[in-house]
Amino acid sequence: MKTRLLIAKGLFALGLVALFGLATGIPAARAGVGSVDKSSLDYKVHRELVTLPWYGVFDNLQYQVNGNQVILSGQVVSEHSQTKRDAENAVKRIPGVTEVVNNIEVLPPLPFDNQIRRAEYRAIFTQATLGGYSMGSIPQIHIIVNGGHVTLEGTVMNQMDRNIAGLAANSVPDVFSVTNNLKIG
Repeated sequence: MKTRLLIAKGLFALGLVALFGLATGIPAARAGVGSVDKSSLDYKVHRELVTLPWYGVFDNLQYQVNGNQVILSGQVVSEHSQTKRDAENAVKRIPGVTEVVNNIEVLPPLPFDNQIRRAEYRAIFTQATLGGYSMGSIPQIHIIVNGGHVTLEGTVMNQMDRNIAGLAANSVPDVFSVTNNLKIG
C-alpha cells in the first residue's frame, strides 16, 4: 500500500513539473520532462518567418533546426533590413529555442538590381502558368538579385513550371546569370 502511495505521489509530482512548465511557458526540455519535438519546432520556426510583416518576393529566408539551435540564412533587400532583426527576434521567442545564429545577408542597395527585380517579377509572374505563384501574402517563388546575378528560390508544383520560371528569368536583359533553385513540391 505504501509503495502505491509513493508511486502515486511521484507521478503527481512529475505531472506538476510538466504542468508548471506549460503554465509558465518553459518548454518541457527546460522543465526536465523530455525534449522538444523537432518537427513541431520546425513548423513553429517556419510559421514565424512567413508571417514577418516585410518578408516579400525579393527576400529569401531559410533556416536549419539543430536540436534547440536555429540557424537563419538567406537574403533580404536593404529596404527590408529590419526583416533580418525581426526574424531573429521572432525565432528567439519560440519555446524550445535556446540559440539563434543569424546568417541572413542584407543585399546592397543597388539601383541596377532594383530595375532587374522589377523586370524579373514582370517576366516570371506574367507567364500564364506562373501567375498563380504570385498570389497570397508571400509568393511561392522568390527572386533574389545581387549585383546583377539572379537566383530563384521557392517551390513550384512541377518540372514544367520550374523550367518556365528559369526561361522567363533568363529572358530579362542585363542579367549576368540566373540560378534556378526552385524545388518541386
